[in-house]
Amino acid sequence: MLGLMQDWQLLCHRIIDHAALYHAERPVITRSIEGPIHTTNYVEVRARALRVAQRLERDGIRLGDRVATLAWNTWRHLEAWYGIMGIGAVYHTVNPRLFPDQISWIINHAEDRVMMIDTSFLPIVEKLADRLKPIERTIVLTDAAHMPATTLRNAVPYEDWISEADGDFAWKYFDENTAAGMCYTSGTTGNPKGVVYSHRSNVLHSMMAAQADAMSVCSRDIILPVVPMFHANCWGLALTSPMIGAAMVMPGAKLDGPSIYQLLDTYRVSFTAAVPTVWLMLLQHLEANNLKLPYLKNVVIGGSACPRAMIQKFQDVYGVNVCHAWGMTEMSPLGTLGSLKPEYASLTGEARLDVQMKQGHPPFGVDMKIVDDSDRELPRDGKTFGRLKVRGPSVARAYFKEDRNVLDDGGFFDTGDVATLDRHGYMQITDRSKDVIKSGGEWISSIDLENLAVGHPKVAEAAVIGVRQPKWGERPLLVIVLKEGQSATKDELLGFFDGKIAKWWTPDDVAFVDEIPHTATGKIQKTALRERFKDYAFPAVAHQ
Repeated sequence: MLGLMQDWQLLCHRIIDHAALYHAERPVITRSIEGPIHTTNYVEVRARALRVAQRLERDGIRLGDRVATLAWNTWRHLEAWYGIMGIGAVYHTVNPRLFPDQISWIINHAEDRVMMIDTSFLPIVEKLADRLKPIERTIVLTDAAHMPATTLRNAVPYEDWISEADGDFAWKYFDENTAAGMCYTSGTTGNPKGVVYSHRSNVLHSMMAAQADAMSVCSRDIILPVVPMFHANCWGLALTSPMIGAAMVMPGAKLDGPSIYQLLDTYRVSFTAAVPTVWLMLLQHLEANNLKLPYLKNVVIGGSACPRAMIQKFQDVYGVNVCHAWGMTEMSPLGTLGSLKPEYASLTGEARLDVQMKQGHPPFGVDMKIVDDSDRELPRDGKTFGRLKVRGPSVARAYFKEDRNVLDDGGFFDTGDVATLDRHGYMQITDRSKDVIKSGGEWISSIDLENLAVGHPKVAEAAVIGVRQPKWGERPLLVIVLKEGQSATKDELLGFFDGKIAKWWTPDDVAFVDEIPHTATGKIQKTALRERFKDYAFPAVAHQ
């Protein structure tokens, strides 16, 4: 016996339809690439998205065709997404921070037919133009007045291009499992891998994100998605925000501390999300200028582990609640969010921070477990490390153009992370499986050490890597960037760990560097550090 409910396909353009009908005048404010602030609303975003769809179809773009975007978070990028999806084409967000060879590789691998690009990225693409074989047309996301001279073939300013469509157009309808978007992993080893999101997975992911124990956003919020749209679906905010009718403030290309503060303060932003490096710049700006955050209520921090000191400063100094989160490109990307369950809600001080340092618990729609190397499930005791596996309706089952199913027999995807799970469902990443330090047969978490190190008042950034050591196999090396104008000794920094970790976890040495290398997605590039220090010899240390 089947249910007698309507067959209402979960299609992404239904989101912008809903926003335009029920949250029509909610503003979408952008710091434009050209400079001035631009304001529109969901009615206008939908109307222009229809023109994008109509114009793409006129250019011969059809169901399943890929359209690349190299763009910051702006109203044009937002309406382009909905226009692309509205005809069954696939938005393919290209990360402009990738190496040029990776950019050309993924555009060719995805077989993008059209490229939509911000003016700031034209120099990157012009150098690659001869290698981008499938691109038939380039649409520059600006108007004729700001259109720069370019050598790209068939380049046209976006505003001129959509002015040739009147918007008298109807969305296409198709199966909800149709591809909606693509995002490639950052490819720290080997070529990047293409993750293909469906309309169904995007809609379900957006509904997951809006839950009170997830991002906890609503129509009364003013949301600033600092996390770029080219980072794993903007963590869902480009879809969740219009779905719930929240106002949006789009930061454009300026992600520095002063620029972000100006938007937070001027537009009374209540919710924002980004990686720790962005918030480090903001907090430094606030501290240097004696500023406050009177309107901001909630900040989601993910992408890499959030330092304890950062959570503490946001909450204790500025009165902003921090939600630590974790996810992956392959998960659309949300996996866990750190809202406080009743079991932990009454905690204060250091005990509360202990819980908030975990990456959080999964919303409905994400199952997870930890297993050993023999794939045996491990206890959820908050102490036992294991390989983290996940499954759900917004989790990838395969990569683009790869026939291999990446799931195990139970339908779980191996994240490549090592983690613990406690009895209340809170997950804590202890390392990437390739970064965990194996010393004397025991595991040491590089992430735990890094989080402690950046709590030192003189430290700007820290990384910990395992370096070969004859007796123990590997031992941790602490790599430090000091704050500007500061000096510190090795003993001073290593002494900071005393009483906070097991003695044998303490790094054997400290390397002071001017800069720590990062991947295109802002994560510490430990492969480069391991290569740099591969011949490093530790001083003699006695271990307990």
